[in-house]
Amino acid sequence: MNTKSLKILCLSLGLTLSSSIIFAQQGTVTINQNPEISTLLELKKQINAEDEDSNRYKIQIYSGSRTRAESIENSFDSSFNSWSSKLVYETPNYKIWVGSFRTRLEADKALMKIKKKFPSAFIFKPKKKD
Repeated sequence: MNTKSLKILCLSLGLTLSSSIIFAQQGTVTINQNPEISTLLELKKQINAEDEDSNRYKIQIYSGSRTRAESIENSFDSSFNSWSSKLVYETPNYKIWVGSFRTRLEADKALMKIKKKFPSAFIFKPKKKD
């Protein structure tokens, strides 16, 4: 590259940079929002948190008497610490539900491990409460 073309290139580059600086804009944005929107968003978060369990997959490892359910739950808790267990009463049985999985794939992976010790375990989605 010769000196003349280098000077032209530098001049072009300088003009491009200076024009972008000259035409740059600054400003402020003001958002006027009804304060009730924040209240509604907080209520929605609370409702979603309450409904979150019903939107997830769970694994049931037992259904039957209370004393046996408590024994099964203790056995599960001592064998698996990756997932929490919950004793649930649905007339007329006590059930042990395990985990709270976002996807069916997550639940399937857990079920493979759990079935080794609790072969009758299965995946389900709890019914939404009305």
